[in-house]
Amino acid sequence: MEDRKRGAYFDQVGKEPFARLLDIHLRDVSEGYALCEMLYTESMDNIYGNAHGGAIFGLIDEAFEISSNSHDRVAVALNMNITYMKPPRKGSLLLAESKETHKTNRTASYYITVKDGDDTIAVCQALVYRKSDPIPFLEGKT
Repeated sequence: MEDRKRGAYFDQVGKEPFARLLDIHLRDVSEGYALCEMLYTESMDNIYGNAHGGAIFGLIDEAFEISSNSHDRVAVALNMNITYMKPPRKGSLLLAESKETHKTNRTASYYITVKDGDDTIAVCQALVYRKSDPIPFLEGKT
């Protein structure tokens, strides 16, 4: 992936309201791949004092969004199947890694993991529909 294109993805995640809400940052992106991080804070707790599944889902979805939209055309989620394995440690830096496992002209599949150090917090299998629309913020960068 060209540096200008990579930079555009970093810029967009930095400006995205939802990513800013959860303080999610993009660490790496390439075609069919994204790595995002989020610091698990107490503001993300559920009623039991553990990480809310929605916060973890938000991190998963951000990595999925970037990896699936890395091929110069808009991709929209069709299905996401998440398995939560264990709660993360308070104050830990969570990493979500999204890897493309299969891509056709119309759909693509991704496998996303969330890690807290060596511990697997959640895994996700996800599917997108690949539209023909170009990525708006990449115009003039490819």
